[in-house]
Amino acid sequence: MAAVLLAPAANGADVTPEEARAIAKEAYIYGFPIVDNYRVSYAYFVDKADPGFKAPWNQIANIARVFTPADTAVQTANSDTPYSWLGMDLRAEPIVLTLPAIEKDRYFSVQLIDAYTQNFDYMGSRTTGNDGGVFVVAGPNWKGETPEGVTKVFHSETDLGIAVYRTQLFNPGDIDNVKKIQAGYKVETLSSFLGQPAPAALPAIDFLKPLTPEEEKNSPAFFDILNFALGYAPTVPSEVELMERFAKIGVGPGKTFDRASLSPDMKSAIEGGMADAWAEFDTFQKDKIDTGKVTSGDLFGTRAFLKNNYLYRMAGAVLGIYGNSKLEAIYPVLALDSKGQKLDGANRYVVHFPAGQLPPVNAFWSLTMYELPASLLVANPIDRYLLNSTMLSQFVKDADGGVTFYFQNESPGKDKEANWLPAPKGPFWIINRLYWPKEAALDGKWKAPTAERVTD
Repeated sequence: MAAVLLAPAANGADVTPEEARAIAKEAYIYGFPIVDNYRVSYAYFVDKADPGFKAPWNQIANIARVFTPADTAVQTANSDTPYSWLGMDLRAEPIVLTLPAIEKDRYFSVQLIDAYTQNFDYMGSRTTGNDGGVFVVAGPNWKGETPEGVTKVFHSETDLGIAVYRTQLFNPGDIDNVKKIQAGYKVETLSSFLGQPAPAALPAIDFLKPLTPEEEKNSPAFFDILNFALGYAPTVPSEVELMERFAKIGVGPGKTFDRASLSPDMKSAIEGGMADAWAEFDTFQKDKIDTGKVTSGDLFGTRAFLKNNYLYRMAGAVLGIYGNSKLEAIYPVLALDSKGQKLDGANRYVVHFPAGQLPPVNAFWSLTMYELPASLLVANPIDRYLLNSTMLSQFVKDADGGVTFYFQNESPGKDKEANWLPAPKGPFWIINRLYWPKEAALDGKWKAPTAERVTD
């Protein structure tokens, strides 16, 4: 009988390569959103040389334009709402977010995201209204009372987080109005808001250099980044046993993943576990996402909503990190045509909305195209990246009062170009966003149309 190879684990126990592979797979699925969020946060709030840098921690960055193909840090970003970005360092004290009053017919939201990529709460049109207000975001260790003059306190499970502001842009000529609203988004520390002395400053974080998206897929250094990020995420009660299991391979807050001392068998086991995680994701996407059995609305939300379903959380991060919770927005995906074939720019497609069957929303809807596999906006000669409800007056209506849209690489003809969204020459998909969806969209009574392939 061959000898079973054992490896010393960080906690002193021994683990076989087979067990290490299984744990590595589980830890990778658990950790992918955390590591990918770290990559984005580093680019946006740490690395001032990065072209995607927004602002230092606890300072808001208002972007008075919509996303274009030049924006490549975040997959499937929307191009409907100019963003404001806030990296939140909540270690020393809470921060205070002040929102201005905004006209009633303009949608806006502030999405609060922890380092796990869970949407732990919202401010905005749907949740707190358009009348403005003062709100506090506190870290996991703050136990204070709600200060006077503060509407609500939101609690993050992690020391570091992100607030994503979306402010609706009605049309290109509306951008100055959006700039005025963004100028009213105020951020300050709680001590500054209260006029009190600031607490003692904490040491600056010595951030690790993040991995590239490709390195995240196959480098065991993934677990170094995961351990570092978990150092700012106190273990929650529901994950104590999980962290004990991960510790067997040196993964967890305060742990050291010692790549240099891995035997060839253990290195192979860890890499195999990472590959197994991607194999499970690929099967999940093929069987559940592409078929519509699991929708984007299932992948984003609070910990209570997700019920610690880490494969769902990973899928949300892979397919569109920082996606909204379904009450805020849903994203029916057109990945396959009516025959079950993947969309490709080598073909031509139409999507028809019958009269009265446009997406049911309280705010607005859009159709945005992304080329694959990068899931980024598609550069094209007419600089059009989406079709949305604010453009309704520009669309050519069908005889039945409905609207037909054209998704193809070449122009469908001058008479149809108003309804055309240019496709890349290769594979792509389309995301139908519904912001503040109505009940008919949430309960399934309204069905998103399919893409019909046009044949000559």
